[in-house]
Amino acid sequence: MHPWFYRATCACAAQGPPGQDPYNPPPGHGGVPPGQAKKHGQGEKSMPPGQAKKYFREEDRQYFYPHYRGDADRWRGHKRPLFVPGTYVSRDYVVKAVPRSYWVGVVAPPPSNCEYGYYGGYVVAYNPTTRMIADVLDLVATATAR
Repeated sequence: MHPWFYRATCACAAQGPPGQDPYNPPPGHGGVPPGQAKKHGQGEKSMPPGQAKKYFREEDRQYFYPHYRGDADRWRGHKRPLFVPGTYVSRDYVVKAVPRSYWVGVVAPPPSNCEYGYYGGYVVAYNPTTRMIADVLDLVATATAR
């Protein structure tokens, strides 16, 4: 066989210099700066916990606390999970649905694709399919403050 037979051919896509090519912006321009949240058109997906939208108001505690007082008081002083907006509820936790009668007419409805659930002293607005937390209302903090 001839030596040319062993030559490989490949196709490459050339990329222009930074700033000259729309797909290669200069450093510090375009794209998302480090530490900034990306929105992918699906609500708060990929939002860092501190930047997620708040759905609960401080006064909403007074509507949920009477229903969960006994359980919230049991969690006081005990180690419990940390639920933060933008994170996921572990599959190990069984989140119980909050009955509509606890919140309809007094608390804003949960965000689309979400429902209200309760676990470990927290009322959470979360997506039951992905288990991503949209917002958290800590009822143990209310019990501790009393």
